[in-house]
Amino acid sequence: MIQNPYVDSGPGSIREDQWMNLSPLSRSDVKPQFVHRVALKPPPEIGPTRKSVKQRCVRTTVVAVICLLLLLLVAGVLLAYYLSSSCVHGMRCADGSCVWRSQWCDGVTDCPAGRDEADCVRLHGSGFLLQIYSTQSGTWRTVCSHGWTERQGRASCRQVGYSSGTYFKSGQQTADSGDGYLMAKPDFDPEASILQQLVLSNTCPNNSAVTLRCTDCGRRVNSSRAPGGGQSPPPGAAWPWQVSLQASGSHRCGGAVIAPYWVVTAAHCVARDSNPADWALYAGMVEPLDTLFNPAYRVSRVIAHEGFDWVTRRNDIALMKLSEHLDFTASSNIRPVCLPNVGVSISAPQRGWITQFNRTLYGDSGSLHLTEARVSLISTADCNSSLADQGGISRDMLCARETQAVANMCRADSGGPLVSLQDGAWWLVGDRVRGGRCTEHNKPGVYGNVTYFLDWIHHQMRKHRDD
Repeated sequence: MIQNPYVDSGPGSIREDQWMNLSPLSRSDVKPQFVHRVALKPPPEIGPTRKSVKQRCVRTTVVAVICLLLLLLVAGVLLAYYLSSSCVHGMRCADGSCVWRSQWCDGVTDCPAGRDEADCVRLHGSGFLLQIYSTQSGTWRTVCSHGWTERQGRASCRQVGYSSGTYFKSGQQTADSGDGYLMAKPDFDPEASILQQLVLSNTCPNNSAVTLRCTDCGRRVNSSRAPGGGQSPPPGAAWPWQVSLQASGSHRCGGAVIAPYWVVTAAHCVARDSNPADWALYAGMVEPLDTLFNPAYRVSRVIAHEGFDWVTRRNDIALMKLSEHLDFTASSNIRPVCLPNVGVSISAPQRGWITQFNRTLYGDSGSLHLTEARVSLISTADCNSSLADQGGISRDMLCARETQAVANMCRADSGGPLVSLQDGAWWLVGDRVRGGRCTEHNKPGVYGNVTYFLDWIHHQMRKHRDD
């Protein structure tokens, strides 16, 4: 018989037949057994996956791009505002560049074309009160006469555009300046700008301010014998600023002397012939035959306004500079008329006079005869309604209507002066652009508005002062 190899036959063993006969164990017989259990490891921390890192990078990039776009948008808006408006941090030059406000009128040229030092000195009112722009206060200030000399006067006139040799005189008048004054420094430097030789001052002895006359302008010969009086002098003697501008030996236009070297006329007179060698100027013409005896003055420069329009006649003004200055002391028949200072009010219905040359049968078929007429300024609205080209009168024009009928004024030339007497001085109001309609009654004549062109005139005088 084959025995079960897994049954131990030793003393402590139980045979198979005995195993079958064992009674079941009771609950009290069961003893607890120690069971070794292995503790489970905690789940590992799950770190960021590659996908979540990529998403985070994308979000960061999008935010950065949006911020950059917003920054560029703000910068673009600020740049557009800067380009479309005046200089935020200072003053704008003629070429569009900017300089600091402290650099404006400081005596040092910073703008490429010198605009920052151009319009810093002016004469104000019929009293010719000297005013200079102060960069510290940002206002025009009068100049105290204390310590002022003729050397400062000449330097100031040069700053306006006049030549040193044509200087007339300085004076003084009482002027109470609430903004304070400018005072001349004790030591004058002829090489430095007048703008660098003045200092701010809150007071001025006796409130005595400087007046400045760069030319002896606005005085007529025997002005007490006004036109229309019983002893009126010949028109040429009464209007010593009137000149004849001749091209190729023939009278072309009239003009008005404003300084020893300078004459104002109309642009349409010279725009087609700007060669100085073609022109000659006759001044001090009292009688019709004076061109035969008076010297002809040579012209060195012809300057028509760059904005002149042949169709609309806008900006119809020009300057002529002479090769040699007119000697006002040598002849009482030659004197300048005054340019209208800032503050000189010229408006309708102010009265004035016009003078024009005509060719008449006065002694000789080729002689020039100066005709004068009294006129009254009229408003732009009235002028536009009186003329066929309604709306054609712009700010650079003036209109005047003759107050009495004068023969031959319809055939008068262009470029002649319209002048007005105010506070004892004669002022250049306009240059003749076109006459009234001679075939219709009482039509106004049109003139260039000299007050409108005042800055342009002084700019050209400064630019070509030393030519």
